[in-house]
Amino acid sequence: MSATPHTLFLAGPRGFCAGVDRAIDIVEMALEVHGAPVYVRHEIVHNRHVVEALRDKGAVFVDELESVPAGALVIFSAHGVSPAVRREAAERGLRTLDATCPLVTKVHLEALKYAREGYSIVLVGHRHHVEVQGTLGEAPQSISVVESVREAEALELPDPAKVAYITQTTLSVDDCRAIVEALRRRFPGIREPAKDDICYATQNRQNAVKELARRCAVILVVGAPASSNANRLVEVAAQNGARGHLIESAGDIEPAWVAGDVGITAGASTPEAVVQACVERVRELGEYRVEEFRLVEERVMFPLPGELLSVAKARGVAVGEGNERAAARAAAADYHIRHH
Repeated sequence: MSATPHTLFLAGPRGFCAGVDRAIDIVEMALEVHGAPVYVRHEIVHNRHVVEALRDKGAVFVDELESVPAGALVIFSAHGVSPAVRREAAERGLRTLDATCPLVTKVHLEALKYAREGYSIVLVGHRHHVEVQGTLGEAPQSISVVESVREAEALELPDPAKVAYITQTTLSVDDCRAIVEALRRRFPGIREPAKDDICYATQNRQNAVKELARRCAVILVVGAPASSNANRLVEVAAQNGARGHLIESAGDIEPAWVAGDVGITAGASTPEAVVQACVERVRELGEYRVEEFRLVEERVMFPLPGELLSVAKARGVAVGEGNERAAARAAAADYHIRHH
């Protein structure tokens, strides 16, 4: 070990955002109120640690609604679903709970508004991402998906004077800005959301990584390969001069990466217990002092669905405050990670 310890910077904010907290709370409370099994369409969030912990409690994750028994309870994931999925659930007599992040719902409502007003809509995002598929389903005849500046520059629309854009919530802020600038050049009168569609948590985590890149050459991003926001953090690290490595767990850390000062951050679906396990692993590989680097405090909380709270109250299930639920979940996640 080095005689002089290096610094392990922990980015803040990191990990769970309000939308992820809410989605997990919905599944856990549904299991407590209704009992297992509770079905969830797609992964509730893109993180295997979260999914495995909920599966252990009785959640059943399915790719399509045809796998859900008639009359069963199904939860829509935080990424949102199209109207076609909602119709299918209703036609099959399924009971539903919606865990869609409210910030994703905002984008859906914008798409509907622009479509009803006769606009051609440009959706900036990754066309195969589940969130984009859900938004696209709101107005498929009106929406064109654009992933790059090149696609924006080549886009042909029926009426160039009547165009609006919306975006996926988990994009790279800088990459999205470049695409939007290209759209503005091509469609000078393009309408835009009253408030940025990229969510506060995505922006905050990317800004923290930019600052972290000034302090260390290596940044470990704890997150799932399928997580859009975690992948964007790796890209932001690289764009700002650091080597970013996406890892799912402490076992993914290569000893060769741990030299000099190191930064750690986490995608919005990553439990803090996984981050702390990664901190322990880095300290096993070298002599490090840990320093919290917090750019901004986040105090955003989203309410749970009223229908779920009503049933919980009627059945005498304690709801608790958001921070109480988060603390209990953190303890459970820590136990799950250490015993699996």
